[in-house]
Amino acid sequence: MKIEYLKELELNPCDYIYSHFVNEPISLTEIENLERLYNNGKPFPKALKELLFLAGTYCYILDYGIFNSQQEMQDFVRELLDEDNLSIERPFFVIDVYNAGDQFLYVYLDEGNNPAVYEGFHYFEINFNGYSHLTSSSLQKFIESQIGAVKQGGNAF
Repeated sequence: MKIEYLKELELNPCDYIYSHFVNEPISLTEIENLERLYNNGKPFPKALKELLFLAGTYCYILDYGIFNSQQEMQDFVRELLDEDNLSIERPFFVIDVYNAGDQFLYVYLDEGNNPAVYEGFHYFEINFNGYSHLTSSSLQKFIESQIGAVKQGGNAF
C-alpha cells in the first residue's frame, strides 16, 4: 500500500525512548474484513487504512486496550454503548480506547480520506451525544502530534 497521509508514522515505526515498542500491522485482507463489518463493505478512509496497515495490531502512540484484535475493540465499544441505549448514528471506527473503555477516540467513516478524530465518553449516566467532541481536524494531524510528543520525550497519551 502506498502511504499518502501517514508518512510520519511510516517513517517513525517505533518509540524513540523504548525502541522495543514497534508498530505492528494487520493485513489488507483483515482490513477488508473490517470494512465489511463496520462500513457495509465500503472502503475505509485512506488515512484509516494506512493506520491499520502500518499499526493495526499494535501502535506505540495509540492504546488498543486489552483486545486481541481491532474487531474485539470495535465490538467492545459498541456493546458498551448498546448496553446503555446509546449510539453513534453515523458509521464510525474506534482508533483508541482508554479508562477501561469509558473513553475512546474514533473517526467517522463518511468524512473523506483524512477524517477528523473525535473523543467519545461512555458513561451510563450521561447522554452520549452531549459528550463527544472534536479532538483533531484530521487523523493525519492527530498522528503527527502524537509522534511529535514522543519525539520530545513525552508521553503520547
